[in-house]
Amino acid sequence: MTNSSTPQNAWDALPIRDELRGQSPYGAPQLDVPVRLNTNENPYPLPDALVDRIAERVREAARDLNRYPDRDAVELRTELARYLTRTAGHEVAAANVWAANGSNEVLQQLLQTFGGPGRTAIGFEPSYSMHALIARGTGTGWISGPRNEDFTIDVEAAKKAVAEHRPEVVFITSPNNPTGTAVDAETVVELYDAAQAARPSMVVVDEAYGEFSHHPSLLPLIEGRPHLVLSRTMSKAFGAAGLRLGYLAAAPAVVDAVQLVRLPYHLSSITQATALAALEHTDTLLGYVAQLKSERDRLVDGLRELGFAVTDSDANFVQFGRFADSHTAWRQILDRGVLVRDNGVPGWLRVSAGTPAENDAFLDAVRELKKEHDA
Repeated sequence: MTNSSTPQNAWDALPIRDELRGQSPYGAPQLDVPVRLNTNENPYPLPDALVDRIAERVREAARDLNRYPDRDAVELRTELARYLTRTAGHEVAAANVWAANGSNEVLQQLLQTFGGPGRTAIGFEPSYSMHALIARGTGTGWISGPRNEDFTIDVEAAKKAVAEHRPEVVFITSPNNPTGTAVDAETVVELYDAAQAARPSMVVVDEAYGEFSHHPSLLPLIEGRPHLVLSRTMSKAFGAAGLRLGYLAAAPAVVDAVQLVRLPYHLSSITQATALAALEHTDTLLGYVAQLKSERDRLVDGLRELGFAVTDSDANFVQFGRFADSHTAWRQILDRGVLVRDNGVPGWLRVSAGTPAENDAFLDAVRELKKEHDA
């Protein structure tokens, strides 16, 4: 949508690129309700010890704000590499890691480098809508690939689409947003091989919700696969959505390549200092992740006990349905004080895992909805 003060047809007079006309910017409605479970945020505030450490690091960084930040973010990339090595089961170094302002900027830099006018990217939808939006923003053609009825990737159909369209970039999202479904390593390898057979293509595994998965990270697959990239974020597992820090892991040549399009000094000194402080408290923050995984599983069980269809989830959210009219169901849940997400997947809604009290409120709301519907 446009700004509320801007008439809907005001863009018509601007020389906007054709592929952007009629599109809407990404966003989730934020409404003033008691329980908001619509944006996959980590519901736990940062612990006081971490807040104090952030303040210390930011104070140190502030003394040098008259100078540009480390444009290569070497210390941060080194600590991110240590984190990945420790938690994802594969050793990487700073040369394998790149960081930017949220995983969306990471994805944008990848499409600026390997996509662009005259090139195409493919994703398997429904999936994270920003993949298509960033593709359009970089002038990259977008191809919507197939999924099965259970929202898993139809491997044979996907390989056929890759062979037919020969895209320069292939997106694989695991766990997938909005469905929560994970992708196994064998599927990634098959699609990677298919992409290389069609043309040398970049395969981007978007693992924004990887820490919440029942399955191990797909990071080890980058070994021996120079065109495979793993994308991560600190927004979810680290409870740092307001920080805007994303990162990738790949062969050093990929890291070097994306620096061709990065803006000068793109990561501020304050961002780097805050991210480094958060990484010092990894164990505490991953403890919150364990709590959210347990609450996520409780939501799955509770919804199924109430008779809803629920997609198996490896993320910090749950897709549930099926509704004859999902938007009406969304409104009925909202009327009970709980905001969930209507992603436009026909018949389905998505709820983020919140605190135990928030999840209780949600389950009470859908229980009332179910009783009303069955009466």
